[in-house]
Amino acid sequence: MGVGVYDQIVKMLVAVTSLKPTFICVDALDECAVRDRAQILISLGEIIQKSPATRVFLTGRPHIHSEVETRLPGGVATVPVSPWKGDIIHYIRKRLSEDPSPDEMDSSLEMEIVNKIPETVSEV
Repeated sequence: MGVGVYDQIVKMLVAVTSLKPTFICVDALDECAVRDRAQILISLGEIIQKSPATRVFLTGRPHIHSEVETRLPGGVATVPVSPWKGDIIHYIRKRLSEDPSPDEMDSSLEMEIVNKIPETVSEV
């Protein structure tokens, strides 16, 4: 997106958020391209400065925390969230059951997947 587009979006959101308290939610900020993520955070910072009753809720992986703190004024509260091991196993089993070619996987490979992935992803 060009900077002009961000400017237009900021103006629109400032107009809307200045009327009453507003919450802006941005999911998976870490999946944005670095340049776009920086511009989004700068734009959100402008909105917060011009409409102090606005609150921003962001989700993203921990590696962007310092970038968010640097670019957003007024402080950032962080709530770490980790998936439960049981939820990951349930998700993996469901996805494996939807496999369009189930004959290509034997039970030992399935068991290895179900055991290995949760170890690397979950903290609980």
